[in-house]
Amino acid sequence: MKYTNIFDTHSHYADKAFNKDRMELLSSMPEEGVTRIMLAGCTAEDSAKSLTLAEQFPFVWCAVGIHPNHVNEESDLQQITAMTSHEKVRAIGEIGLDYYRKDDNKDLQKKMFRAQLELAKSFDLPVILHIRDAIAEGLEIVKEYRPRGVMHCWSGSVEMAKEFVKLGLYLGFGGVATYPTARKVVETLQWIPSEFMVLETDCPYLPPVPFRRQRCDSQMIPYTVERIAEIRNADPQEIVDICCENGKKLFRIP
Repeated sequence: MKYTNIFDTHSHYADKAFNKDRMELLSSMPEEGVTRIMLAGCTAEDSAKSLTLAEQFPFVWCAVGIHPNHVNEESDLQQITAMTSHEKVRAIGEIGLDYYRKDDNKDLQKKMFRAQLELAKSFDLPVILHIRDAIAEGLEIVKEYRPRGVMHCWSGSVEMAKEFVKLGLYLGFGGVATYPTARKVVETLQWIPSEFMVLETDCPYLPPVPFRRQRCDSQMIPYTVERIAEIRNADPQEIVDICCENGKKLFRIP
């Protein structure tokens, strides 16, 4: 079945994985029911590329930020800050903590996380949060700043989901929801109030079943939606519509 009104709230179309067909692929999205796309930034350079893409498509917006895997002593927020007031920039992200790939720079990660939370606050923008293998410390910092925003790629427990939702944060669900091993995601989807859900891909990463090990893109969201609808015993298009409205509210876009 073909769905309409799909909002992919987290994607990386500036990634080199799309170098061969980026413009053609994005141009095809509306006819596939994808009406809104949010690009997430990982570095200043990546954020600038995302902003350039967002300027070229009326249904594309972007977030700018420095991913925790890319922080270093020279991480300069000046370029991010300079982009933040652009009308196509609707969030700061993705930002947070990631101790899975690198945990010998925890203090620097926390410093950069706080600096970008301050930036979001000063521009009254939501944040796109990436917190991996650092959930307790991440929650502590989020409680300190209490930003508007979304927990990208939710894979934690229901108990932890309740803590973030209690703070008014949305949870992002993508292809992982279709994976046989995603028990915690299923449990969270069974519990979460619909007003706190958004759809995402994280493309080119994390494609849903049956596209594992392939490049992901926003046109694969229907597979995720159908799995979520199955888990929640709900109508797939209704899930799409609710998540779209949530995304529009979160990022303040039409």
